[in-house]
Amino acid sequence: MESFEVAVVGMGALGSAATYHLARRGARVVALEQFELGHVRGASHDTSRIVRTSYGASAYVRLAQSAYRDWADLEAESGERLLTITGGIIMLPVDGPYSASDFTAALTECEVEHELLAPDEVQRRWPQFRVPENVETVYTADTGIAHASRTVATLQMRARVHGADIRDRTPVLALEPDGDGVIVRTAHGDIRAGKVIVTADAWTNELLDPLGATIPLDIMQEQVSYFRPEDDGQYDRSSFPVWIWEDEECYYGFPTFGEPTIKAARDVSENRMTPATRSFVPSPELIEQLTGFMHDVIPGSGPELRTVTCQYALTKDRRFVLSALPQHPDIIVGLAAGHGFKFTPALGRVLAELALDGESTDDLSEFAAADAMAPA
Repeated sequence: MESFEVAVVGMGALGSAATYHLARRGARVVALEQFELGHVRGASHDTSRIVRTSYGASAYVRLAQSAYRDWADLEAESGERLLTITGGIIMLPVDGPYSASDFTAALTECEVEHELLAPDEVQRRWPQFRVPENVETVYTADTGIAHASRTVATLQMRARVHGADIRDRTPVLALEPDGDGVIVRTAHGDIRAGKVIVTADAWTNELLDPLGATIPLDIMQEQVSYFRPEDDGQYDRSSFPVWIWEDEECYYGFPTFGEPTIKAARDVSENRMTPATRSFVPSPELIEQLTGFMHDVIPGSGPELRTVTCQYALTKDRRFVLSALPQHPDIIVGLAAGHGFKFTPALGRVLAELALDGESTDDLSEFAAADAMAPA
């Protein structure tokens, strides 16, 4: 039986980042992906993801600060430009479920520069928006865009350069802890690993259920739409920010990025499915809902040009899971609850630290698997 120090299961953003950091540290690592590398069945494909420090909880702000350092390190080590900083705003209706004061308090605690803007100031700076009077807006200059598919490909390439054994089209059938590590049973034979990192997102419980370690997940098909404004120059990243609308229904979007379109989506569409029943067909109702929102808040956004789908696997309260299983300490789980791409290089690093050192240099006390698991 082949033997490795660490096996990584799932090669989306988190698994690719963990594999990269493990290999960079000299670990003997095998990474296993059930589909082809770069597939579109999960949540790590397409072009753009938001990067930001602006969260309403200091634990995420601190982890985002670590992530920015890790992004810079990855860019320097790989020679790739993966981030584009644009500045960004979060718009929060005062009668909504989220408070601007939570954001400003967390950012202040973590010493992140930010501004609290009234609607008229938002309109003055970015006349492309139509912001209602009852909205407070938090601006952070460090917000920007990560190139999603390029990031994943870069992590996989650099992992291989550092010696990682990456195997696509290799489904993992079961994990069997035996006290001396874990036997990883795959469709192409068995592997022994001292530690296993599971970054399988919506497929996680296929491996955890037989171990009595289920983590409840709310799985849904999400979709993002690209709009074609008549004057795309108004939406260039030099004059238009990344934006988020935080309310009962949340929306987010981007300036132009590589093409004369602007991308936008509703976050958490509640279009529930399983990986086996997913249609990959966009919902016309969600497109209509998003188009109505865009025409109200960004009137010049233009018609919807195309819509693509992805997959969300949400944990309770959308908390990350970054820890070993309490019942099986040789199995480490990484779940990012649909908002983790911005943290990608940091999450990969902390998962690698947990596997190799037993602890992380970052405070992960908020992200324990035990807190996310189903009651016994």
